[in-house]
Order: sequence, then structure tokens, then C-alpha cells
Amino acid sequence: MNPPGYPAEAFPLQGVRHDGLPAQPAGSTAIQFTTVNITTAPPSDHIIWSLCCFVYSNPFCLGLAALIYSIKARDRKVAGDPEGARHYGATARCLNIVSTILVVITTLISLITIITIAILTS
Repeated sequence: MNPPGYPAEAFPLQGVRHDGLPAQPAGSTAIQFTTVNITTAPPSDHIIWSLCCFVYSNPFCLGLAALIYSIKARDRKVAGDPEGARHYGATARCLNIVSTILVVITTLISLITIITIAILTS
């Protein structure tokens, strides 16, 4: 809603209150600026998870590959390339997930097999 006498394209946004009266005394040329700081989370490199997968569960060398991608992600983050760091970090995360799932499935199958053999032989 525009005050009387002001067309829509000529409505001043600074220095006028909602009722059309000047907000500051005449002759004042103060300009207000708004600064918005957007902080994004730094990309994750999953280095600890990759180290655990490399040391404890390394099926098909997936833990080693995850560790290499984690180190690349950390290098990209230090170099100031957040997109590259996100890419390498996401690859490291996927490799860690696959490695962890393979180890869990292998462990469960081994336990079930050992328990089944123990029950059948006794």
C-alpha cells in the first residue's frame, strides 16, 4: 500500500516510515546496510572411520581406498576447495559404509555357521 502521491515504482524504501512520514530529519543521508553471515559446516573427511576400516575391517582393500579418499578430502579442505573436499569425503563415506556392511555380514555369517556346527556336533 503506497502513500498518496507516490507511484509504485517511485516509492522510497529508505527514510520513510510505514505511515509516509520521514523517519529521519530532512537533509540526513544515512544509509542502512544489512549484512547476512551464512556459515556452512566444513566438509567432513571421515578420517577416523576410514582409519578404523583400514585397521580392523579391510575387505577387498575398501578400507585402504576409503583412507586414501579421506586424506584427499582433508587436503582439499586445507587447500580451500570445499566442493572437492565434499566430493572426496562423500566417496570415502560410501567406501566406509560398504566396508562396514561387508564386515558385519561376514561376521554374522561366521557366527551363525559356528553356532550351527556346534549344535549339530553335540
